[in-house]
Order: sequence, then C-alpha cells, then structure tokens
Amino acid sequence: MTTTPEWERRSADLWAAIDDYDAADFRAKIGALADELPEGHPVAYFERASAHDSTGEGAAAVPLYRKALESGLSGERRRRAVIQLASTLRALGEAETSVELLTAEREKGSDQLDDAVTAFLALALMDVGREREAASLALGALSKHLPRYNRSLANYAREALRR
Repeated sequence: MTTTPEWERRSADLWAAIDDYDAADFRAKIGALADELPEGHPVAYFERASAHDSTGEGAAAVPLYRKALESGLSGERRRRAVIQLASTLRALGEAETSVELLTAEREKGSDQLDDAVTAFLALALMDVGREREAASLALGALSKHLPRYNRSLANYAREALRR
C-alpha cells in the first residue's frame, strides 16, 4: 500500500505549515488527508498519530502509532513511528517500554535516523536511572559529528560504561 507523490506533497505542505493552525484544526486537516487513503492504511494511522502527538495529545497518539505498526507501516515512516511512539510513552511515564522499543530499534539496520533513535534512547535511559549508559550513548552519537576528536570521544564514551 503506497501513497501518491501528489498526496505526499500535500502532506509535506501541511506539516510545514503546522504553526499556521490551531491544534484542533491541524488534526482535522491531517484527518481529512488521511481519509483519502484506503480504510486501515498504515500511513493514515501514522499521520493521525503524529498530528495528535505534535499537538499535545500523546495519549491519543499511542494507539494510532501501534495500529500503524501492526498494519504494516514500512520504510522511514516505520522507524519514525517507533521513535515517536517510544518518545511519547516515555513522556507518559512508560520509560521502561520506551527503552525496550528503542533498544530493539537500534539493533535493526542503519539509516539517517540512527542518531535520533540513540538520542531518544538516552532520554529514556535517564528516566529509568541508567544515566551513565545514557551519557555513553549520547557521547558516542555526538562523536560522529565533531570536526575533530571523533576517535577520542568515541573511546571515552565506551569507557564511561566500564566505570
């Protein structure tokens, strides 16, 4: 089940203009766009979940993220759904579940969202009292982006876990 390039453009345009709408109006516009997709389409669930999440309704987003994933959401949106679901669960007090989801996600493949997975995992680890591990992950991710000292920082990040 795919979307059309025209649908994707309209979705991107709407997301780019999120601040031009009040929360309820934005959710309604995303809902109308999602309604154009076939019933049960995983992208429709994901877009609705993201709209709820982005407008302060995390609890309403959680079941929609789960439906999107259960319905076969794929590609980058699948990974974004896992990150967003885990982040929302952490914010709702379910940090252990967030750690589980993001730990599993780190073990799957590699793409441009790797550092996002790691950053949100670090936040969840802090919430469950694993601050040293969180700092190690965050520093390891950061080390890849420095203009110098990459190797040193990566080594220090690994060493932080052994102390």
